[in-house]
Parts: sequence; structure tokens; C-alpha cells
Amino acid sequence: MGPAVRRLPLRIDIWSDIVCPWCYIGKRRFERALSAFEHRDEVEIVHRSFQLNAAMPTGSVRNHRDHLMSKYGLSESQAGAAQVRMERTAAEEGLEFHLVGGVTGNTFDAHRLLHLAKERGVQDAAIERLYRAHFTEQRSIVDEASLLALAAEAGLDTDQARDVLRGDAYADAVAADLREAREHRVTGVPYYLLDHRHVVSGAQPSEIFAEAFRRAWTDTSGTTQSPTA
Repeated sequence: MGPAVRRLPLRIDIWSDIVCPWCYIGKRRFERALSAFEHRDEVEIVHRSFQLNAAMPTGSVRNHRDHLMSKYGLSESQAGAAQVRMERTAAEEGLEFHLVGGVTGNTFDAHRLLHLAKERGVQDAAIERLYRAHFTEQRSIVDEASLLALAAEAGLDTDQARDVLRGDAYADAVAADLREAREHRVTGVPYYLLDHRHVVSGAQPSEIFAEAFRRAWTDTSGTTQSPTA
């Protein structure tokens, strides 16, 4: 047998939630590192579902500042300051956040649409569109009419998206993602799993992602063997 060769492509599973600001910031840092990665064309990215507000009723929303105050025990001024800091951090990554006056909510239906988008080959475009709608444009990502419009803008068929939202399609897929997250003991997002073995937790600097790419690529512990010459 010849030397080990890595299994292609390098798969990267990303657990995230659309209402998570660090997930959008992490996406930009991840993409910056990936654009400089020598083997970037041999990377498969799979976005996985995670829900920060799973206890909220589907379709309901809550003021973002009120949510921060309740979740972290902040005063109104502290929550407002936290929003401003997050907007500045996003701006450093080239993102425009408008958190003041924004809302958060249950993203179950949005995640179901992302599974449809995966099957149609436009998952990254769909998640990017939902992030921008939520954080930049303050558009709803829980209301059916808004989700249908955003789905169409991301390249999905409106009738297919409507069928998903009005039925239970991909509910099992979302549940499976959440179950696997628990198995990996994921308690916060974003969470990146490279080649089923290497983990990057949080919106790390691009340099950390770049090192993780190199480490996962050169790790041959899970590769196949090349045929005998």
C-alpha cells in the first residue's frame, strides 16, 4: 500500500442560528480564512440547525434589547451599550448591523427552509439572505410572508417554500441537527466541526480558522489508503 491520502472533500459542519449575531460575524471570519486556503475548492460546507430561542412559540418575537436584559440580567442602559458594541464589532468585519429596535424569535421555520435550500444547492445563499434580512434590514425571519419573499430572493421556488412552511417538511431534519449538537455537547454557536474530528467553537479570528483548515487537511487519521503502485 502507498502512503495515506486524505478523504476528499474536507467537510465542515457549521451549527448556527439566524438570530445569533456572533454566527454572522463568525461566517465572515470563516469565509475570509477559507478564501485564502489552498484547498478551498475541495471543501464541503454544511450548515446545521441550532435554536437559541427554542422555548419561544413558533412565529413569536421579542424585542432584542428586552431579550438581552432578561437573558443576561442587564439594565436597559447595559443592554443598549451591548448592542452598540456588537454593531461596532460587526462593522469591523464589513457587516452593517441595526440591533436597536430589532427583535429576536423562534427560528424553527427558517431552519426548515435552510434544509430545503440545501437540497436545492443554495443553502449558503439562503442563510446569507436571512442573516442580512435580520441584522441589517430588520425584516422578519419568522413571519410566513416575509420568509417566502426572502426564500425567493435566495433562489428558492416560492411554491415549494410555501409547502414547507405550511406543512412539517424538514422538521425531522432540524430535530436531527439539534440532537447531534447535543451529542457533541454544543451549548453555544457558532460551532464548527471539521472532518468530523476538529472543532472550532465561537466566532474566532480568521487566523484560528486558517490553522484549523490546515490541521484538518493534513490529519490523515481518518483517510483512506492509496492503491498499491
